[in-house]
Amino acid sequence: MSYDLANLPILRLLKPISAAGTAIARLDERIARSPVGAGFLERQNFADACASLWIDGELVHLEDLVLHDAFRDTRTPTHELTIARDVLRTRRRIAAQSPDWALSPEGIRTLRQTSEITAAGPEAFGSPGVIRPAAAEKNPEGEGDDGVDAGNLSGVDYAAIDALLARSEAAIEDARRPGHVGGRSTAGRPEKDPMIYDLDWDEDARLDEWRAVLRQAENLPATLQAVIALDAWNELSVLQHAPWLGRLLAASILRQAGITTGAHLAAINLGLKTIPVDRRRHRDLETRLLAIAHGFLAAAEIGLKEHDRLVLAKTMMERKLEGRRISSKLPELVELVMAKPLVSAKMVAKTLDVTPQAARRIVLELGLREMTGRGRFRAWGVL
Repeated sequence: MSYDLANLPILRLLKPISAAGTAIARLDERIARSPVGAGFLERQNFADACASLWIDGELVHLEDLVLHDAFRDTRTPTHELTIARDVLRTRRRIAAQSPDWALSPEGIRTLRQTSEITAAGPEAFGSPGVIRPAAAEKNPEGEGDDGVDAGNLSGVDYAAIDALLARSEAAIEDARRPGHVGGRSTAGRPEKDPMIYDLDWDEDARLDEWRAVLRQAENLPATLQAVIALDAWNELSVLQHAPWLGRLLAASILRQAGITTGAHLAAINLGLKTIPVDRRRHRDLETRLLAIAHGFLAAAEIGLKEHDRLVLAKTMMERKLEGRRISSKLPELVELVMAKPLVSAKMVAKTLDVTPQAARRIVLELGLREMTGRGRFRAWGVL
């Protein structure tokens, strides 16, 4: 299958890609100077991961993903929730690297191996995986906050650890196979499980063809490059089990070009979610490209509205601080709530150095909304 750029409708694409690029740059500039910028980016990562699963036909609730990421599951995680967690951590990993890392050969190889482990599980590569903390146990007070502290886990990339262990085990297995000479395997990689992979699906050839498309489009405007890269990824179906990786690589093109800067990786899934699937998957190339460009624009507009909502929420909460004592814990709680999508009583108690009972009382005093809808394992967020 080939992807031809010979008849690219440049003139009809100029206006939408220009509007999308301008809106994304405006959002990036606003985030960089915003007092709620860090909290916005944290929320955007979770929301974009959930939207990515939605685009692929799966439903994952943001609250469940936040609790799963903090090892606060109240039930066994579903396969969809596990994929959403890996999308989330891949976003964080790309944002933490240099802008050109994700599209480099090393970056693509690393991200591709991570997606393979996500699809097949570490066991498919001969690795027992990493033992993760179990879901929090219920306690008589109903918070389930014993065990690992969620506030200290955001900096630990467990997906990267899983990938490293799986790659190490796969390399050891390769070295033990007959035909392994001089540090290289003449027999090649072990065959993939036909129950999981279509053996006729040549991912290497499709990836090479996708890279060729990027080379053809390298002199086009950055936003148009990202649009073409995403459409080509979808049309070529590069990876069997990781269509979501192409959307993150498209966002990385915007970051590499300087349209987004710092740790901001555009949440294009949120915008693409608003575009009907029959437009995103249309037979006509122009229709698909216009749909993706409009999705980029919608992502920026959604981000601007969410940023304004957070600024307003912080302003409203700060009004409740007027007349408080200097020793009041409410200002610290406001900062914590703005930095995290959800907070539990344990997180509040540890950050504010108070008891869990006092933490729940302070949360109610600030007027936060209970987000989980449960009596146990409760968590709160801004209205």
